[in-house]
Amino acid sequence: MGAVKTKRMPRAVREQQMLDAAVRTFGQRGYMAASMDEIAELAGVSKPLVYLYLNSKEDLFTACIRREAAALTAAVRAGVHPESAADRQLWDGLRAFFTHTAQNPDGWSVLHLQARTHGEPFASEAAAMRAEIVAFVTQLILAAAREAHRDPDLPEREVAGLAEALVGAAESLADWANATPGVTETEAAATLMNFAWSGLGNLMGGRPWTPPGTTHEVSG
Repeated sequence: MGAVKTKRMPRAVREQQMLDAAVRTFGQRGYMAASMDEIAELAGVSKPLVYLYLNSKEDLFTACIRREAAALTAAVRAGVHPESAADRQLWDGLRAFFTHTAQNPDGWSVLHLQARTHGEPFASEAAAMRAEIVAFVTQLILAAAREAHRDPDLPEREVAGLAEALVGAAESLADWANATPGVTETEAAATLMNFAWSGLGNLMGGRPWTPPGTTHEVSG
């Protein structure tokens, strides 16, 4: 149960080891129930060393949120290739998102459940990550839609709402997929793609849906 005192390793490596243990503990047990003692034991270090490196439980949790947020946004960005067709870009982005959340369920729990439900400053850290992904998806849809029907004046606000809805659906679906045995990341991505693409395809083709009794003029 004791700390590993005989083996030296670089500070950055040791810190990542502590963060790995913390993400696992916070993700599985929750922020309030997790203790620094069990995090230290899982990391194979002494509790004083955890405090020396990461100051407090609050700072440790914040560091976990930031690391997991950076990893998720990097995975989504890396999965999308700008030279691909619009539907392929969205598909690749969704698949990258669901692959990452499936492979890192504890990190996703930290970001989507724990960070959001334990007040500030944790909620703000998670919100910043979400805003970055929404902005990325907004630009992806906006560029594709404008190119599809050559409308340089397509309102970004309209597309931003679609991006918000799409990201929100992806978040909920990731929770469901991680909690449902047998659902693969490809199946989750295909579910959302099938749900979203018909509407996005119509928008990109200049054929948006309008409520009954209204008109919607679209530039040709």
